[in-house]
Amino acid sequence: MNIGVVKEIKTDEFRVGLTPSNVEVLVQNAHKVFVQSSAGDGSGFSDAAYKKAGAMIVDSAKDLYDSASLIVKVKEPQPSEYEYLNESHTLFCYFHLVAFEELASVLVEKKVCAIAYETVSLKNELPLLKPMSEIAGKMAPIAAAFYLSRFKGGEGILIGGAVGVRSANVLVIGAGNAGYGAAKVAMGMGADVTVMNRSTPKLEKLQAILPFAKTAIYSPQTLSELLQEADIVIATVLIQGGSSAPKLISSDMLKSMKKGSIIVDVAIDQGGVSVASKPTTHREPIFTYEGVIHYCVANMPGAYPKTSTLALTNATMPYVLKLANEGIKNAIKNDEALLLGVNALGGNITNAAVASALGYEYKSAKELLREIL
Repeated sequence: MNIGVVKEIKTDEFRVGLTPSNVEVLVQNAHKVFVQSSAGDGSGFSDAAYKKAGAMIVDSAKDLYDSASLIVKVKEPQPSEYEYLNESHTLFCYFHLVAFEELASVLVEKKVCAIAYETVSLKNELPLLKPMSEIAGKMAPIAAAFYLSRFKGGEGILIGGAVGVRSANVLVIGAGNAGYGAAKVAMGMGADVTVMNRSTPKLEKLQAILPFAKTAIYSPQTLSELLQEADIVIATVLIQGGSSAPKLISSDMLKSMKKGSIIVDVAIDQGGVSVASKPTTHREPIFTYEGVIHYCVANMPGAYPKTSTLALTNATMPYVLKLANEGIKNAIKNDEALLLGVNALGGNITNAAVASALGYEYKSAKELLREIL
């Protein structure tokens, strides 16, 4: 198979879809790998390293898309890339299509096969989302502590407090991989941490590892009360299947929060949990609404691209190899996890949550494959 690794062009995105060591494995399996020049620079991987691994370096994104059928990326294609797409392409990357209606229409119009990292599911786990959720969760308290400083518009509270002075109150919403990472790092920084979740099993698991973390079961009233005391709120709510995140934090709740407190909305890829949340970038990461700082960077792990690329490709590479070795349609048909990852196929939206959110007729990828094969 001809496999392409394109240079990411989303604002301040420095991760890359495959490393040179991944390329070497694919080449050893008799596949051709095309890498756009400087695609790996941001993660510390040079063109020379890719060439040594057996890749062919191409100059432009157009050349890359013209050369390869399986495109392995990190983030969703950007508008300037839409013209290069056609029905011969399979894209394997993060999509979060409920937030990108125009992209969904392009995928349908051009009959692109889109396999989304975030909906590949194995035994109710999201193996390709997990490593980035962990990193984003660990990053959240660090970013929040920085913007809590007075010169950045925050309350002026040190996250870990001082002798005789209280620590920052940190509320983590969600007890999954990102929530656990956020709680672990916040506690390590000396914060007073409460983790909120809709049900008890994940809270019990988290508290067994972090016994000094406080826990709370979600209800609108409990959330409202905890928000009033919070200096930092880290929202890690994830709705499996690609649906939009629920808007848990209303305008009235924001008005009741401390001026100069901060919300780090890790759920922004799915729309975010605050009514005010909107995607931001690493260059302009924050805005203030009702006196509350909102940090809503949509590609948080991109700030640490070497760590993030290695963690991501450790998870994605077995699936890339399966797609290449078995062929796209056979790999999808034979692997339930990959099948759940298919969001668009043959001019159809094949993810029920995305179809519902964007107003498309839902068609099952499994049924479509039966027609094709």
